[in-house]
Amino acid sequence: MFKKTVFILLLITVLTGISNAQSMGLGLGIILGEPTGISLKYWTDRTTAFDAAVAWSVGKNGGMQFHGDYLWHNFNLFNVGKNQLPVYYGIGFKFGAGGDDPRVGVRGVAGLAYLMTSAPLDIFLELVPILEISPDVGFGFNGAIGVRFFF
Repeated sequence: MFKKTVFILLLITVLTGISNAQSMGLGLGIILGEPTGISLKYWTDRTTAFDAAVAWSVGKNGGMQFHGDYLWHNFNLFNVGKNQLPVYYGIGFKFGAGGDDPRVGVRGVAGLAYLMTSAPLDIFLELVPILEISPDVGFGFNGAIGVRFFF
């Protein structure tokens, strides 16, 4: 009886961890759009996270792009039953290599993330205005969708 009870408690603990994994821990996946590549997200607590991507930009100065952002999540705007649909926003940077000169910019991020309780996944959509600061000052824009699996 003791072994069965311990087994059931461990199983419940593991399944609870898996079902909530998309709002904690480390997620790895893909981002499609501008840019397209590999996306990473690390939750620092229940409402904040870092995200980053190594991706290919197909814009006018196409090439490899790396970006990193600090994000805040608001879970109270939309009720989607047992799943969650937080709005997130944040600030970050981008570094692009391609063309004649490396490009550096500041990113302002706004997006939606669909967090499923039945799987350790999130599906996201984000819009990102960018202030390019090097080699020339200007404005740009990124937009993408993606999915990540959380460990």
